[in-house]
Amino acid sequence: MRKRRVSESCVAITRHELEGEGIKQGWNLLPLETFIKEGDTVVITPNWVKNVCPSTGTIVGPGSLHEIIKIVKGYYPKRVVIACGSGGTTTQKVLRDQGFADVLLEEKVEFIDLNYGPYMDLKLKYCLPDITPMNTLLDSVDVLISYTPIKHHEEATVSLGLKNIALSWPPAEKHGWPKKNLGIHNNLHQFIAAMGQAIPVDLTILSGTHAMVGTGPAGGKPVNSGVIVMGTDPISTDVVGARLLGFTPQAVQYLWLLIQQGVGEGDLNKVQLSGMTLADAEAYFSQAAYNHTIQVDLGSLKGVHI
Repeated sequence: MRKRRVSESCVAITRHELEGEGIKQGWNLLPLETFIKEGDTVVITPNWVKNVCPSTGTIVGPGSLHEIIKIVKGYYPKRVVIACGSGGTTTQKVLRDQGFADVLLEEKVEFIDLNYGPYMDLKLKYCLPDITPMNTLLDSVDVLISYTPIKHHEEATVSLGLKNIALSWPPAEKHGWPKKNLGIHNNLHQFIAAMGQAIPVDLTILSGTHAMVGTGPAGGKPVNSGVIVMGTDPISTDVVGARLLGFTPQAVQYLWLLIQQGVGEGDLNKVQLSGMTLADAEAYFSQAAYNHTIQVDLGSLKGVHI
């Protein structure tokens, strides 16, 4: 598979009452000047796991996705594709009922439902299943963007950028709704790690505006903290997202596996952090979630014990 477009591990943290503005601020803090080239195929995978309102913290919002599309189009890529596959319902229902169809129509970008073919086979290392059909769009991707809420998850511990790709791309036509027929959920952490190793994510955008604590992927407590986490290294970015939920990477098995495999940087002391401090972001998020301030990194960034 191709390499990430930006090899450095850079993460930006912003906070704004308007999520789209927070995303624009984070974009400007990252080294993304030549991130997208003319002629590129840019694929954005938003989390559309279930046909419910974004205010529940289950899925992302159409307004913020609209802002991302406009930023991407400013680079003049050849092709912009919104591509995802819902595991909780038909993707078309989310597209239609939650206001996304209007955004795609206005911006004249493509939509591909990843729950269906045409298919290619993706081989996975250290995992059962060790192969999964995938939409052939995967072979055309030059830049992949994962856009998802920050959520606790009842099986995966946290649902962040890596899990969004790992569960959106396998087709429900083959894996079933909710994608459990071929064994993904028998060892979900191993599967997410294998997908993270196989599919480079070039930019991760984590929403703390449409976020969730308590459980997930749905049914938990919605959180609107205004915090946005964005990064060029999917592992580092998810490590920051996990921190807002109270976890160091050792607590999230798939993150720990990917760090040990050297896929990305897990030690935030070695990551180029910009924007607000992680401790401040933890404070804003926890206060919004629990009405109580919890700061894992108060005073100094915690490292990784390897």
